[in-house]
Amino acid sequence: MNNQKGEKRAEAFLTALVNMMIERHVEGLPCNYDPRELATITQGGKPLRTMARRVDGAFPSVVNPIAIWEIKEYYYTTTFGSRIADGVYETLLDGMELEELREHESINVKHYLMVDSHLTWWKCGKSYICRMFDMLHMGYADKILFGREVIEEMPRI
Repeated sequence: MNNQKGEKRAEAFLTALVNMMIERHVEGLPCNYDPRELATITQGGKPLRTMARRVDGAFPSVVNPIAIWEIKEYYYTTTFGSRIADGVYETLLDGMELEELREHESINVKHYLMVDSHLTWWKCGKSYICRMFDMLHMGYADKILFGREVIEEMPRI
């Protein structure tokens, strides 16, 4: 698999699994599996909020999504560094923006996080897992799925 610059990219196993599970259970409804634009909430046909960063998926689309999700997989990381911290920060930022939307506009967009790589999270980054659970309890994420949980929990979501 090559990226836009023609360089070889690492396989994104969890992303593929998430996309397959959604496709299997979305019952023919539209879904954006790879948004290349910022999620936007409109009201009366006019933009109300635009999120600060792109997400990994949006249902049914990035305009007025019902749900958005992020996928964090770091199988090929040889050292534990700022990339993982940045991933956790991104989830926090998205969650805070969605909280503000919920509190001030009474619009609820579900926010899901899927993570994988046992070494990265369970061996090197336990403090970051704790931070993810903090975000879950603070309402910044509606659900966090770890690895194989995608298979069991995605149909329920």
